[in-house]
Amino acid sequence: MRTVIFDLDGTLADTSGDLLAAANACFRGLGLGDLLTEKDAATALRGGRAMLRLGFSRVSGFGEGEVDRQYPILLDAYAGALDHHTYMYPGAMSAVAALSDAGYAVGIATNKPEGLAEALMQSLGVRDAFASLIGADTLAVRKPDPEHLFEAVRQAGGDPATCLLVGDTATDRDTARSAGVPCILVDFGPGDVNVADLEPEAVMSDYAELLPLVQRLIG
Repeated sequence: MRTVIFDLDGTLADTSGDLLAAANACFRGLGLGDLLTEKDAATALRGGRAMLRLGFSRVSGFGEGEVDRQYPILLDAYAGALDHHTYMYPGAMSAVAALSDAGYAVGIATNKPEGLAEALMQSLGVRDAFASLIGADTLAVRKPDPEHLFEAVRQAGGDPATCLLVGDTATDRDTARSAGVPCILVDFGPGDVNVADLEPEAVMSDYAELLPLVQRLIG
């Protein structure tokens, strides 16, 4: 079965608001106040440690050791409030439904911890639309290792030889390139890179474009 695998953060949903709030909870716990703002959304989508490093770079006296100490605190804060500001991008679920109706398997490959990704998708009421969900800690490897993508395809009931990855970052592009499969990158997320410069097989600005792009790239 032909399969379309999606990244989660910045591709299917804008999760940056809740991620930033979790990092700021750590900073407030240290008496530093909120060190991150909405302008830091691109960093939020690079993960918890990236947010902590950015925040600590704006004050003195905090190094990598404090990043390690605060990271589990950040995860706990995020787990307790992971859907207060998060929203699915317009048209995303309609596009997923259109793919399923057209006979494609669909799944998720994310570098968010699996438990958090599962909880978020359940909370948003969309988990059942995806036949698989592989998180950062599901396997011994994560994106950009192609096995992360391939396992998402297999668990969705598909064939790794006929799959495609939809994402928003260089990590997603590198994953697809390593796997030898096409990649569509979205250009509407909060990322700080011009995704066209990453030379994906296609750039998507609206989810209404997805099904025709998939049909062109993998049939």
